[in-house]
Amino acid sequence: MIKYPSLEKNSTIGVTAPSSGVPGELHKLLHTASDSLKEKGYNITFGDTVWSQNKAKSASAKKRAEEFNQMMLDENIDLIIPPWGGELLIEAIEHIDFDNLNSKWVLGYSDVSLLLLAITLKTGIATAHGTNLVDLRGEYSDQTTAKWENVLSAKHGESIVQHSSEKYQKEWDHDNPTPHIFNLTEQTYWKSIDGNNVKIHGRLLGGCIDVIRHLIGTPYGEVNNFKEKHINGESVVWFLENCELSTTDLRRSLIQMKLAGWFENCAGIMFGRSPANTPVGNYMVEDVYKELSEELQIPIIYDIDCGHVPPQITFINGAYADIELTNGKGTVRQTFK
Repeated sequence: MIKYPSLEKNSTIGVTAPSSGVPGELHKLLHTASDSLKEKGYNITFGDTVWSQNKAKSASAKKRAEEFNQMMLDENIDLIIPPWGGELLIEAIEHIDFDNLNSKWVLGYSDVSLLLLAITLKTGIATAHGTNLVDLRGEYSDQTTAKWENVLSAKHGESIVQHSSEKYQKEWDHDNPTPHIFNLTEQTYWKSIDGNNVKIHGRLLGGCIDVIRHLIGTPYGEVNNFKEKHINGESVVWFLENCELSTTDLRRSLIQMKLAGWFENCAGIMFGRSPANTPVGNYMVEDVYKELSEELQIPIIYDIDCGHVPPQITFINGAYADIELTNGKGTVRQTFK
């Protein structure tokens, strides 16, 4: 059974950096995000790790884990949102106290998705893959990003519907900031392998493939054990996004996931838009998707709103999802059951 936290009004957000912290010259981003969230009625508690960054991490692995553990135990903190992702969260994973985590939302993506997936697989506590803290610093959020509050406020037994974005951001334009942070200029169009409309149903699991692949073969990546213990063997729908991998590295990673049993009883896979997916020779990312679809005999949807090319739908690890792709538009219904 999946345990779903629930976000209440006037909640306190704990901000800790289990991966990268924020260097001094960018502390203004934290203050602006804090001000924006306070205007919405939230209280903000910052951990020490948030304010420092050295040698590709906010602090030592033990300090990062200890601060996260403390915030998960603190009854005055209702939700945890790291400032952003990073590179070396995996160093801290063995020091996370999975046996004593209170049920509360953890929201983020990129390197943080490794922690999110590990929590859900180990404990059955649902986790939220979506926006990070610094991207909530705008005067308001675009409709897709803003849905994080509705999703996290849903109660056990309820369903929440999200739709694909109207437009997405192709590249950052820091010289021309917008009230909602992102410069949404490109028409969003979700795609399938054969160009047909698609329906997929199952339990959601996923994250940034660059990092979650490193859970394979560890005590924190036991997907089949999770299926038996928490979802009664139901089928899984994977949502994945590629931050920096070439097409061949992506292919190797997906094959490793397949060989590790992660795609057993898989109902379908969704891939986010990617700034990477660089071709190797004439080997394109569409080739990767097509080959995987044929091997697993499952539908694959790609260029969805997930990952490093914003905006993002808020996907809940562990939730039951009904996903529909119709003429380039996507609908995701998540049910907390």
